Amino acid sequence: MKPFMDEMFLLGNETAARLYHDYAANMPIIDYHCHLDPREIAENKRFANLTEAWLYGDHYKWRAMRANGIEERYVTGGEGVTDYDRFLAYARTVPATIGNPLYHWSHLELRRMFGVEEIIHEGNARAIWDKTKSVFDGQGLSVRDLIRTSNVTVICTTDDPVDSLEYHAAIRDDDCIDTQVLPSFRPDKALNIRAATFLPWISKLEAAIGSTVADYDALLSALKARVDYFNAMGCRVSDHALDEVPFAACTHAEAAAIFAKAVKGQSVSKEEENQYKTHTLLQLGRWYSELDWAMQLHIHAHRNNNQRMLARLGPDTGYDSIGDGRLANALVGLMDAWDKEGALPRTIVYSLNPKDNDVLASIIGSFQGDGIPGKIQLGSAWWFNDTKDGMLAQLSSLSNMGLLGRFVGMLTDSRSFLSFTRHEYFRRILCNLIGDWVERGEAPNDLNWLGGLVQDISYRNAESYFRFGNAVNEGSAKRHVGA
Repeated sequence: MKPFMDEMFLLGNETAARLYHDYAANMPIIDYHCHLDPREIAENKRFANLTEAWLYGDHYKWRAMRANGIEERYVTGGEGVTDYDRFLAYARTVPATIGNPLYHWSHLELRRMFGVEEIIHEGNARAIWDKTKSVFDGQGLSVRDLIRTSNVTVICTTDDPVDSLEYHAAIRDDDCIDTQVLPSFRPDKALNIRAATFLPWISKLEAAIGSTVADYDALLSALKARVDYFNAMGCRVSDHALDEVPFAACTHAEAAAIFAKAVKGQSVSKEEENQYKTHTLLQLGRWYSELDWAMQLHIHAHRNNNQRMLARLGPDTGYDSIGDGRLANALVGLMDAWDKEGALPRTIVYSLNPKDNDVLASIIGSFQGDGIPGKIQLGSAWWFNDTKDGMLAQLSSLSNMGLLGRFVGMLTDSRSFLSFTRHEYFRRILCNLIGDWVERGEAPNDLNWLGGLVQDISYRNAESYFRFGNAVNEGSAKRHVGA
């Protein structure tokens, strides 16, 4: 019987262990998609206790606590509830998460960040709390401490076009942080023309550019100005939440007429929204291509299911799920439209529904080329899929139909500074998959070659793909290579 979470954790044979410990373990991290707050990095926020660092804002843990019957005031905070009370409630929940990646993640986070080896449960919650307390005593634990401990070289946050990026500027000018923190361009609110957020967002856009956005041409000019500003601030990645992939024929005049209806407060139909989104998204993609950005398309989330809790807590609090719509025709239509113009940017496609893995893996093979290795990527197992099974399913689809060796690897997609251990989780699973192939005689026992492949997927492919340039401290990366 293997001990729980020892050096062989998730590694089923000696080849897998060699690949992980000798090649993958010490590679730096590029976290090219997350939801960390750049203000907290700029101001080097310090956490006062374990709950603040571990449970605030982590809706993965919140969902588990609710499922365990924990009252909401202990989940997201409430009158008379202390941070220790909230930690105790989560410690009570952890044993029930066995089989869920939260069971592994929670133990990894405490072990790697705080040296806590105990198995988490209600009975030893006080001992764990007291053991971590010394880390937080005095000035507290800072976000930069966590980034540095995790060996992160690049963080790409998620930023609205109207954001000032003032905190990114402050980070860039701060000699005390080695990690490059870069914005990502996420214009969802510009596309969601039927949403209640659309007109208020237009007002924010006007404030950001200092002029009126009275018509569609003005909107495009404003978006282009923000794309250029983000590019000057180091942005090399865009991101789109396409819960339903749009593709509908639309002329410029039709898009302009739909926009005019919206700004007048008139009703916009679902079909008109689809047309407007298609036309606007195609223009955005052309700009990304011109700048050689990578474009991320996150597909098939079903958001804000619980309207009562949305009104109480707002979005991104643990009430989303997997969507089950169709995507093949629309996604192919979009990519083909860009490709016809020679304007298809580097693109990463993710679906929250694992049924789409093979569909996406086959679609991307139709649009590779331009001398760019892995130009179109099947994105990593995301959100509800970043489980052991979900990662293996994504890796299987990619290796069956594409090039595993060109994969840009894992991301955290997290709001927690403790979540960088998900890269370790992924790397162990990757090494075990390849190790199993070797042990079964399905891949040659060439550790130098396979080790280099693992390092590429863990770090170097992302370094090359995203064109961060000076954003990555190449010397630091080389010093940390394990081979």
